[in-house]
Amino acid sequence: MNSTSYTVLGVMSGTSLDGVDFAYIRFTKKDNWEYELLDCETIAYEPFWVLRLREAVSLSQNELQELDVVYTRYLATLINDFRKRHPLKNLDAIASHGHTILHQPDQGYTYQIGNLPELAKLCEKLVICDFRVEDVALGGQGAPLVPIGDSLLFNAYGACLNIGGFANISFSENNTRIAYDICATNIVLNSFTTKIGYDYDKDGEIAASGTIHQALLSELNALAFYKNSYPKSLGLEWVKAVVFPILERSGLSVEDRIATYTEHMAVQLAEVLRNCKSITSSNGVLVTGGGAYNVYLMKRLEELSGLKIKKAAPKMIEFKEALIFSFMGVLRLRNTINVLRSVTGASEDHCAGKLYSP
Repeated sequence: MNSTSYTVLGVMSGTSLDGVDFAYIRFTKKDNWEYELLDCETIAYEPFWVLRLREAVSLSQNELQELDVVYTRYLATLINDFRKRHPLKNLDAIASHGHTILHQPDQGYTYQIGNLPELAKLCEKLVICDFRVEDVALGGQGAPLVPIGDSLLFNAYGACLNIGGFANISFSENNTRIAYDICATNIVLNSFTTKIGYDYDKDGEIAASGTIHQALLSELNALAFYKNSYPKSLGLEWVKAVVFPILERSGLSVEDRIATYTEHMAVQLAEVLRNCKSITSSNGVLVTGGGAYNVYLMKRLEELSGLKIKKAAPKMIEFKEALIFSFMGVLRLRNTINVLRSVTGASEDHCAGKLYSP
C-alpha cells in the first residue's frame, strides 16, 4: 500500500494506566509528512482493569496468555465503541500498541497483550500491531519506538521529551537519532497517590506540600541505571525490583515520598536536558505525556535545567504516542523503516509490526 494519504486509528495503552488513548489521524505524504489530528479520546480504565494490569507482571505464563485473550476482546470492545461514537470515514487501518506487561530486552523478551489476530476479526478492520517484538529479536531494546515519528514529524524541535509512565527523550546528534528512557515517572507517582485516594498528583500539589528528604533523594539518584549508556529502556519489573523497595524502606509518609520522588524525576530529567547539545534557545523542547500537566514538576525542571520548558498543546500532550504508533502503522503499510537501530540498539533498521486481516 503506497498511497500518499492514509487515515489510521492509533490505539495506545501506557504504563501509567490512565486508560486507552484513541487518535484518528489523517497522514499526507508531500515533500515531508503532514498529519491532522481528527477525533481523539481517552477511555479511562475501570478500577478492575487498573488492578489487573498492574499485577499482571506476577502472573504465570498460562495466566498471562489467558489475560491476553480477555484483554484483546476488551480492547476490541473499546475500539468498536469509539468507532460508533465517532464515525470514521475511509479508515485504512487500526494501529494498536497493546499494553506492555513484561519488558526484559536483556533477556530477549517483551510482551504486549492485546495484539492477538482476533483483534482484527472483532473490529472487522486491518490491524497493525505488536511493534516491539521484532526489535528485541534483533538484539534491540524494543523501546523507545516513538523517535521515528519525532524524526519525521517533529524534527523542528531540539528534543522531544515524553513524561508518561516512564520518561524518555529523543533528539538528533550528528544526523543520527538518539533516544532512551530516562527514569520511571508517573508509574511510580500514581502508585502512591492511589494510596491516599487520588488517581494522580494534580498539578503536583501533593509533591509541593511534602518534604524532600535528602538521604532518600541521594539513594535514588545513585541508581546504577542512570550511569548506563544508551540504548537503554525500563520496564515495570525494574520499578518493582529496585525503586519501590527503596521508597518503602524509607518509612516516610506518602506525601514525602511523592515530594522526594518528584524531585528525583526533576533532577534526572534536568541533567539529561542540560547535556543535550541539540537544544537551543530557538528550537526548544517539545514536552508531552501526562507529566507535562504537573505544574510543580515543570517548574522544578526549569529551575534545575536553566531552560525554558514549554508543554505542547493539550491534544498533543495526550495523544502524541497514539499519533506516532498510527504513523508507524502507515510506514508498515508502505514497507518502509519505522524502527531505528541507533535508538534501540538492534542489529539493523527495520520495518516492524504484524498485519492481521479481518
